[in-house]
Amino acid sequence: MVKRAGSAFLAAPAARIPLAVLAVLMVAVAGCDAEPVRPAPVAGEITVYADASMTGAFTAIGRAFERRHPGTKVALTFRGSGALARQLVQGARADVFAAADAATMRQVTGAGEATTFARNQIVIAVPEGNPRVVSGPADLTRRGVRVALCVATEPCGAAARLAFAAAGASITPAAEVPDVTAALTALERGDVHAAFVYRTDARAAKSQVDAVEFPESAQAVGDDVIAVLKDAPNQATAQAFVAFVLSPEGTAILAGAGFKRP
Repeated sequence: MVKRAGSAFLAAPAARIPLAVLAVLMVAVAGCDAEPVRPAPVAGEITVYADASMTGAFTAIGRAFERRHPGTKVALTFRGSGALARQLVQGARADVFAAADAATMRQVTGAGEATTFARNQIVIAVPEGNPRVVSGPADLTRRGVRVALCVATEPCGAAARLAFAAAGASITPAAEVPDVTAALTALERGDVHAAFVYRTDARAAKSQVDAVEFPESAQAVGDDVIAVLKDAPNQATAQAFVAFVLSPEGTAILAGAGFKRP
């Protein structure tokens, strides 16, 4: 009698299949009837820490996000990126952090993967009409010209110092302030004649302010980055918010505020 190749295996009784293999097969079959894992709902409140230069844009983005996702609330806190990073390192709770540079984001050990979402550029803000005829950093070294500048530990201060170093200017500020909002406020009050701020801040100024762009500011263009914090209380909504910032709608709001595409 001639045996066909493989017939012995085909005729093998089920009892000879190892029990471990049977267990795996049973779990696989049972899994076919299991309900699919549903994503967490986009709902509830999130806390967003954002650099002061993003105040106008992120306020508009937060409102647009709430309209897109009824039942959500975006609580925004604006300060200098360095100050916000220190708060997070010291235990402050937030869901999302948007910083004015990647170096500051890296200070926050609890930050997730950061994404560059926009670029911003340092300008010299002056009163409307530019009464002191400022065209660049060198003009701010003239006797009697008072300048407001962010502290060096903030991205706005570091960027401004890079810009006027590239211009070969040595500027002693009359006022060193914690963020761009404070620099602009000093200008609007008349405490100073000029202030180094981001382009977006000059555009959003409450009073009439002119922005003087100068070639050396290209050395100080900052990348704005955003990340969901690893211990975010509301991960699902935080992820959805970051996705909205990166969406065409979010990008359009940023562009309208004067931010450049990354």
